[in-house]
Amino acid sequence: MPLYEHVFLARQDLAQAQVDALAENATKIVEAQEGKVTKVENWGLRNLAYKIAKNRKAHYVLLNIDAPAGTVAELERQTQINEDVIRYMTIRVDELEAGPSVMMRKSDRDRERGDRGDRGDRGPRGDRGDRGPRRDRDEASDGE
Repeated sequence: MPLYEHVFLARQDLAQAQVDALAENATKIVEAQEGKVTKVENWGLRNLAYKIAKNRKAHYVLLNIDAPAGTVAELERQTQINEDVIRYMTIRVDELEAGPSVMMRKSDRDRERGDRGDRGDRGPRGDRGDRGPRRDRDEASDGE
C-alpha cells in the first residue's frame, strides 16, 4: 500500500487532550478504511509564520499512514469538515522514517544544548566618532 505523511494544525485554544482526541479520531478513520497509522507525533504548540483564522499559534501533529488512496481522501474530507483543524497537508512518500522526525530531533538537540550562559563582554566598542560621520548630520550641514 502507498505510504503517506499527514500533518494537521489544530487551533491554539484547544487543550492537549482535545488535540490527542483529534489524532485518535484520524487514526480511527484510517483504520476503519483498512489502513494503519504507524506513528503519531505531537510537535506541540508552535508559532505560525502568519495569522491563520485569527490564530498566531497552532498545535502540530504528524501521522505516518500506510493506506490506500481512498482512505487518505476520506481522512482529508473529514479533516476539512472539522472546525478545530485550521490547516492540513498530506504527502505521499517512498518510505516512512523509522525514528523520530526532523522536528522531534531538533527539539531534542535544543534541550541538550541548554542555556547559552553569560555572554560576557562583547569587546571594545568605540563611540560614534570611530565609525565615521552620520549621514543625516552631514546632509543637514550641506543645506545651510
